[in-house]
Amino acid sequence: MNAFHPFFRHADLMHRTRRHFLRDCASGLGALWLATTSGRAWGAAGVAAKDMSRPLRPVPPSIRARAKRVIYLHMAGSPSQLELFDYKPELARQDGKDCPASLLAGKQFAFIQGVPKMLGPQYSFQQHGQSGQWVSDRLPHFASVVDEVCFIKSMYTDQFNHGPAQLLMHTGTQNPGAASAGAWATYGLGAENQNLPGFIVLTSGGKNPDAGKSVWGSGFLPSVYQGVQCRSQGDPVLFLSNPAGITRSQRRRTLDALNEINEKTAREVGDPETLTRIAQYELAFRMQVDATDAFDITREPESVHKLYGTELGKESFANNCLLARRLAERGVRYIQLFDWGWDSHGASESEALSHGFKGKCQSVDRPMMALISDLKQRGLLEDTLVVWSGEFGRTSMRENRSGLEMQFVGRDHNPGAFTIWMAGGGVKGGISHGETDDFGYQSAIDRVSVHDFHATMLALLGFDHLRLTYPVSGVNMRLTNVTKPGSQVVKAVMA
Repeated sequence: MNAFHPFFRHADLMHRTRRHFLRDCASGLGALWLATTSGRAWGAAGVAAKDMSRPLRPVPPSIRARAKRVIYLHMAGSPSQLELFDYKPELARQDGKDCPASLLAGKQFAFIQGVPKMLGPQYSFQQHGQSGQWVSDRLPHFASVVDEVCFIKSMYTDQFNHGPAQLLMHTGTQNPGAASAGAWATYGLGAENQNLPGFIVLTSGGKNPDAGKSVWGSGFLPSVYQGVQCRSQGDPVLFLSNPAGITRSQRRRTLDALNEINEKTAREVGDPETLTRIAQYELAFRMQVDATDAFDITREPESVHKLYGTELGKESFANNCLLARRLAERGVRYIQLFDWGWDSHGASESEALSHGFKGKCQSVDRPMMALISDLKQRGLLEDTLVVWSGEFGRTSMRENRSGLEMQFVGRDHNPGAFTIWMAGGGVKGGISHGETDDFGYQSAIDRVSVHDFHATMLALLGFDHLRLTYPVSGVNMRLTNVTKPGSQVVKAVMA
């Protein structure tokens, strides 16, 4: 090769990477590898086939899909399953008695010390619907739609602190830096609507989850797949509107000039994140019209606002549930709602099962019912998977910080057992899968791990969880965590 060939110019050498070597060298290593069985499998996983100039282009799933989209309702802080869905008469009979030593041996707690008292259910339960599902009196509106709901009462986790448990629940690992489930879904399937983000996040309760924005991050996936946090009042995304004095045509010319610079950089450097940046600028430009419409709940009739219990001009879980339905019908792939304030330790009135917990239940009861009913009435529930969860469960014992009885009644963190529910999107309605022990303390029958749940959710979206992967430092990473193999799809909950 001539020493004056452009390859040897200093400016070019500054941009040369191993990627260029694999692409340009005479032996064609990249092309040879892609022709192998491993290379074809890599493409089948959705990596090699990606056109990063159109990263959200819709892609068909690799297996039969039952759901096209997900609405995930996360109650940050973790509600007590024993006051909502897991009815335990034996626990009621043990109320106030010293906790048996067998329940404490080898266990870690966030705050319980010494020998706590057993704590029976604080609210009454009844069976509802044709399926006879047990629901407490805290959720009377939700109880009317239980025949659409599949409960998994045998969930368990290995994390007992909020941040790591939330990360595990949404990214498959307790450590920061992994891709969230919503990022995996949009990476695998793209977006039905190219004028809105494929993954949108809405928060209520006044705070973000303890784990922060990592729970909707893209991790090692390209950043275009991370969740976009939107607001339920004002501009849905900050700086979405043009600055004063700037017209839409002027904004278009500015973006064209910026894209030209980025395209030149992409040709020289070959970094896919440059193409992602172009795609994100273009998406933001298109969102100026479509996002403003999608987030304008004032366009809904009064009957819909009454159904959900919305409060115009305020941030609320009810408003976010209505927004979730509007985003689902506009083709957003993954819609994540976080509602903060469910940590019922009993350390204060706001954390007491008799006060703060009661108010939180009232704030979500009607909207959850409305979301399921509204989706069904519009023909969207059958291909929309609605998921409800916390990050772990609560203890069967009353919390006793410093070994003392507290003024307010609460429960400590319990990784051994918790309940989630799903509706629509190819799951069986009106069933309960799995059981806990007589005290609701440990998952006992048909136990389901967080990774089993992730495998099931991906299967409903049309993916084999073992094949939806992304190469990171020589390892094909996946949502179900390569360091903990053995995750199973819970076929018993699938219609």
